[in-house]
Amino acid sequence: MKPKIVVRSEIDEDAGAITEVTIAAFKTLEISNHTEQFIIAALRAAKALTVSLVAESGGRVVGHVAFSPVSISDGTPNWYGLGPISVLPEYQRQGIGKELIRQGLLRLKALDARGCCLVGHPEYYRKFGFVNVPGLVHEGVPQEVFFALSFDGRTPCGIVTFHRGFLADGWPGGAGNGK
Repeated sequence: MKPKIVVRSEIDEDAGAITEVTIAAFKTLEISNHTEQFIIAALRAAKALTVSLVAESGGRVVGHVAFSPVSISDGTPNWYGLGPISVLPEYQRQGIGKELIRQGLLRLKALDARGCCLVGHPEYYRKFGFVNVPGLVHEGVPQEVFFALSFDGRTPCGIVTFHRGFLADGWPGGAGNGK
């Protein structure tokens, strides 16, 4: 039986639980640098979490998704990056991540966002309408894992740069420490 899940905006008291969920979700993922919790903390410290949602089950935070502004070299405004997204391992494959993404995209649209992009697994993110866009790139990332979803039918062309919080690595002097 699927657990009852409530998705809501992050509140200050969720920060510790979000860190725990993020660490647990990425712990065994080989493609991870295991810095996702530092990225979220850096985005939060920079007040760059445009949309930050948690999924709760029985009052316990079991999932989280973050959306933050990106810049695009052609000057297109109001685009956002999705990620990191995390679900506790014992709650994965139950639709929680899908619901976090679905609700996050709806909230971005309500903010008059023009689109969203991400780096992720091709089969998973195509379900939401994300596509590989020729001419829209994130340097250093293979095109087949970089996706975009336009909300207004217009897709920018250029280089996407995620918020500097994505450089956070947890080391003193890193982006995660606001320096």
